[in-house]
Amino acid sequence: MKQTLCLAMSAFLLAACSAGEQKRPAMETSNEKPEEPADKVVKTDAEWRELLTPEQYRILRKAGTEAPHGAVYKEFKKQGEGTYHCAGCGALLFSSKEKFDSGCGWPSFYDPAKAQNVKTRKDVTLGMVRVEVICAKCEGHLGHVFEGEGYNTPTDQRYCINGVGLKFVPAKEVKTEEVQQSK
Repeated sequence: MKQTLCLAMSAFLLAACSAGEQKRPAMETSNEKPEEPADKVVKTDAEWRELLTPEQYRILRKAGTEAPHGAVYKEFKKQGEGTYHCAGCGALLFSSKEKFDSGCGWPSFYDPAKAQNVKTRKDVTLGMVRVEVICAKCEGHLGHVFEGEGYNTPTDQRYCINGVGLKFVPAKEVKTEEVQQSK
């Protein structure tokens, strides 16, 4: 049932997103953790357009959706341990510890890493009632959260997130020499 629903939703959104499709940018990756915003991040529309790529702007600021099973999703599936930050403001949103492969074509998490940086609100667009996921710091649209789909996760929730709106920071690997020197 959940796979059928996910496939139907993927097909619908792919059709909706493919008009005027351009090459999709990859999920940003940075070895440096972004500075965590202490307060709300407020920018003008012009400032957001300058800061973000056109695709990030379309998704984060205009509540767009990236195509499922694209390059960003394939990259997400290969990423190891690390954290996922808002590509708009740098707020910590998710961790690889809560990441799982739902098979739906978008990055999925069962819980936000830092709950105070993730907000939800009712979304009634496209003739459906859903729960939208937004960044609490900059109000950027991240995706949607679904419950009760039967995934074998601790929360039975699926945060279905647009990867273009995320910045991945890999966990720093501690070299064996460094560990021995610190002893």
